[in-house]
Amino acid sequence: MTDLTPLNRAPAPRDTHLSDAAWQLIDEATPANTRRAYREEWARFTTWCGEQQRTPLPATAETLAEYASHLATRTDPKPLAPSSIGKALAAITKAHETAGHSVDRRGVREVLRGYRKRYAKAGGSVKRAPALTLTALRAMVATLDPDTLVGVRDRAVIVLGFAMAARRSEIAALNLGDLEPQPEGLQVTVRLSKTDKDGRGRIVAVPYGSNLATCPVRSVEQWRTALAHHGRQEGPLFVRIDRHGRLGHVATGKGDPDGRITGETVAAIVRRAAIAAGLDAAAAFSGHSLRRGFATAAYAAPDADLVRIARHGGWKEGSAALFGYLEEVDRWQRNPAAGIGL
Repeated sequence: MTDLTPLNRAPAPRDTHLSDAAWQLIDEATPANTRRAYREEWARFTTWCGEQQRTPLPATAETLAEYASHLATRTDPKPLAPSSIGKALAAITKAHETAGHSVDRRGVREVLRGYRKRYAKAGGSVKRAPALTLTALRAMVATLDPDTLVGVRDRAVIVLGFAMAARRSEIAALNLGDLEPQPEGLQVTVRLSKTDKDGRGRIVAVPYGSNLATCPVRSVEQWRTALAHHGRQEGPLFVRIDRHGRLGHVATGKGDPDGRITGETVAAIVRRAAIAAGLDAAAAFSGHSLRRGFATAAYAAPDADLVRIARHGGWKEGSAALFGYLEEVDRWQRNPAAGIGL
């Protein structure tokens, strides 16, 4: 009788089983905000499938194409942008991949291609958070009260986020232990990032600023001093502040127990300061305005180095997003029509 080896025996029941610990790690591979958004999109898709008597998992190519068409015809409260439909389909794809199913997106791609053309003809455009200029940054900081905890925190969030070209999620995720003072400024470790799937992290050097009001190093130091005064020597760098001035206070069942702010809070801080400063289109400003603003400001500098800008902000090599930001600078400073004698 031939011995059963791992190569020729039938799979045991355990061979197709994943432990709760393994599932937990798989879950943590995707950022918390993304997981939450995916769950919401998946719930909408399964509800629609129930109404249409279709199978959500595994979904056929026809079901996916029909769902994309359904989203494309939505007008309440306004038509969805093509990118929003793409995000919904990404959530559905992720759910299938996690369950071990492949997804046929051929029909979906054609539906989206047709919708993009219709959306553009109707006057639709991609909504982008406006880049934060240095002039706007100074105006926003000037509206913050340096004698209040909220004012000190918000200034540190805005100027550090700008100086790091950080994503709002990266700002919210910073811990006190991620900061290392240096003679030249502040060394910040970004442990997790949208484009850093393996969690290798990156180090961002933040030098002292020439303007006291917008110096990221001094702004962060003032906030760290305030935290220490309230007994916070470790944990999140940026925490909630309630209307009673309590740091990190969390209502029962809401928010992280350590009081950490969220990426949405970063966006709200930026928008609130922009509105207080009376900036044009202030309500359109968001946390991404910090990242975009740094890219355009750094590229417009006389000694701009594209490679260093990309490394500083954690953009991938050849990032289309980064080149899109820089195009705004090139559009006028390096315009090919400017020197032809028109």
